[in-house]
Amino acid sequence: MLSVDFTSRSAWIFDLDGTLTRAIHDFDALRDRLGLPRGAPILETVATLGDEASQLAQAELQAWETDLAHRAVARPSAATLLAHLQARGCRLGVLTRNLGALAITTLEEAGLAHFFDPEAVLGRDDAEPKPSPEGIRILLDRWGANPTDAVMVGDYLFDLLSGRAAGTATVLLDLRGKPDWHTHADRVVRQLDELLINEP
Repeated sequence: MLSVDFTSRSAWIFDLDGTLTRAIHDFDALRDRLGLPRGAPILETVATLGDEASQLAQAELQAWETDLAHRAVARPSAATLLAHLQARGCRLGVLTRNLGALAITTLEEAGLAHFFDPEAVLGRDDAEPKPSPEGIRILLDRWGANPTDAVMVGDYLFDLLSGRAAGTATVLLDLRGKPDWHTHADRVVRQLDELLINEP
């Protein structure tokens, strides 16, 4: 991990499910439901299925995501951190592997939508999904911000890889105890409000 002055960063991009909201997604149960191997990346694996099987899997995936979006609850201290960053004049965005419209629904249900311009909430239908850096680059272009001004915050390896590829600082919300992911993060926290502390 590198020493990064997060207080000077003015563009903050967050993963959504499990980062800004409580983790209620059982991805292994979904893989079982879709007949996918345990541990396989869901979006990428579904895309390799035959046309009919892929369409059926995508429809089931969207129904599952829709149900969870309507049950979203904000993670403790998410609103505190977002309010602090907003008060500092920071740009705030969301980059998720979910669909963009469902990301908006999730933010609304969690009481966090007012922190984000809808155009700063990107899903897999707006940009190539993480670990691709495309979504981060789109947001930075819209904001006229440089990667050196930005932070990518997430709870999963793909969040960190997308940030690294885009040239931003990275923060891991470590809820899974995955120390091998720490090498991809400039800072590791267990709660979002730890980012209110100036020193890494």
